[in-house]
Amino acid sequence: MPAVRKAASASASEPGAAPAAPAGVTDLPTARYTRAQRIRETDEFSSVFRLRPVFRTRNFTLYTKQNDLPQARLGVVVAKRLAPRAVTRNLVKRIAREVFRQSALPALDCIIRLSGPLNTKADPASSSALRKQVHAQMRSLLDSQLGTGSAAPNLPAAGKPASNQAADGKTR
Repeated sequence: MPAVRKAASASASEPGAAPAAPAGVTDLPTARYTRAQRIRETDEFSSVFRLRPVFRTRNFTLYTKQNDLPQARLGVVVAKRLAPRAVTRNLVKRIAREVFRQSALPALDCIIRLSGPLNTKADPASSSALRKQVHAQMRSLLDSQLGTGSAAPNLPAAGKPASNQAADGKTR
């Protein structure tokens, strides 16, 4: 039986034409999370953890440090004991990168650390409620660095470190 050749698409037959995008995909430029925007080295993480103003939400802590680079950089730390499922840990990292890409931060090194348990093994690993909760907390953390974020009741005022706030919400 002779081999049957597949018909070439119209865009492939035109010289210099870009391949057609799959259905539902637009031609908008993608905002990438490049290697230059990542904190990768242990020493870089340590220097941010050591010299830091700290901002907190119920489940996350943000550590920041000015840098001499033209862009902000992000590091995400998600402990296995606080998010026991890999699906949940990866969800946190994906949402952190997404919110970071959408933020117009100044030249800062930012580390977002999961500081309180998100869910247990009995809870679903990923749900729309969990996604919304994580996204809102990440947005609050990064907006605190812009000075334009709306502070939620469990957040310190934008620009003030959470370590200056007592458990009852009064500033020391």
